[in-house]
Amino acid sequence: MTDTPRPLPVVRAMIDALDRDLLQIMAKRMALVAEVAAYKRQYGLKIRDASRERELLRDRHDRAKELGLPSDEIESIFRLLMRSSRDHQAALRAEVPMDAASYTIAIIGGNGRIGRVMARLFGDLGHRLLLVDTDTSLRAEEAASVADVVVVSVPIDVTDAVIRAVGPHVREDALLMDVTSVKQAPLQAMLEVTGASVVGTHPMFGPSVHTLQGQRVVICRGRGDTWADWVAQSFAARGLVITETTAAQHDRAMSVVQVLTHFQTQVQGLTLSRLGIPLSETLPFTSPAYLLELYVAARHFAQDPALYGSIEMRNPRTAEITSAFGQSVQDVADILARGDQAAFSRLFDDVREFFGDFTAEALEQSSFLIDRIVERA
Repeated sequence: MTDTPRPLPVVRAMIDALDRDLLQIMAKRMALVAEVAAYKRQYGLKIRDASRERELLRDRHDRAKELGLPSDEIESIFRLLMRSSRDHQAALRAEVPMDAASYTIAIIGGNGRIGRVMARLFGDLGHRLLLVDTDTSLRAEEAASVADVVVVSVPIDVTDAVIRAVGPHVREDALLMDVTSVKQAPLQAMLEVTGASVVGTHPMFGPSVHTLQGQRVVICRGRGDTWADWVAQSFAARGLVITETTAAQHDRAMSVVQVLTHFQTQVQGLTLSRLGIPLSETLPFTSPAYLLELYVAARHFAQDPALYGSIEMRNPRTAEITSAFGQSVQDVADILARGDQAAFSRLFDDVREFFGDFTAEALEQSSFLIDRIVERA
């Protein structure tokens, strides 16, 4: 005979109580994180301590295993907790020196989506903000003349015009920077119209990200290393991962990272819409990998077409990329039409060799993403 199980409402109430206890414990943990942030700021320590993180994850993984808990899932929970902790420390200015200067920062396009991200970032770091947009009484030229840092955060197709309008008003001891997805043309325009320091940046993330922790930003130095160093330090203090490069190399890389990626997503979405097969008909048959691709495609088409059009139309290598894509589509289609398995296998071998050691990382990380999709289904 087995013991009679407790009534379901009783068990659920007990689970709810334990969950509330867990939330209280997490709140206490976050309060201790604030003390850690204060200590790190006082003694000039970095927020991220990779050695400590590895030690913590290994310990929590092993303890979960000893308790009969799913150790990989518990490790994932602690990874999220640590990311949240880093973000909290950054918001508390843990990496901002105690004697750091506070500047006046004008954000042209400050009410736009990326403009608001920049405002939050610099506001969290303790700087004074001047937000300028089409609906503000403060004019861009007026803000540029009094600001220590002028950030141009406007649509790509008007970036050049805005730079040429505000650039002459920026003080020579100040900084003019942009956050545009292409870099050569904006950087050249900034260098031409002002004698101030110049930095080109490209945040490699959208405005809907949940946290800045671990997000990547590109920095292209134009003029004035002191201000460029300040930009790099500011971004790092807020948890961003910095890639420094030239404007030409940035645009070359973006022809793959953005143009090719967006182009293939658009072709996939257009093809799906033209096939005559309702999306709802395919959803019951979706593998996690197909579902992930659908999410990416649907997310893409939910965005602003003006943004993606400008990114793809203004990159100097777009024609080369789209031509190469079209040729690849034709080559694969020809192999399939011929039923040539040998050629198909050679294609696989060639591309697998191109990916090289990255394949192992791709298998691990994509498996993690697929597991997360399955658990949320």
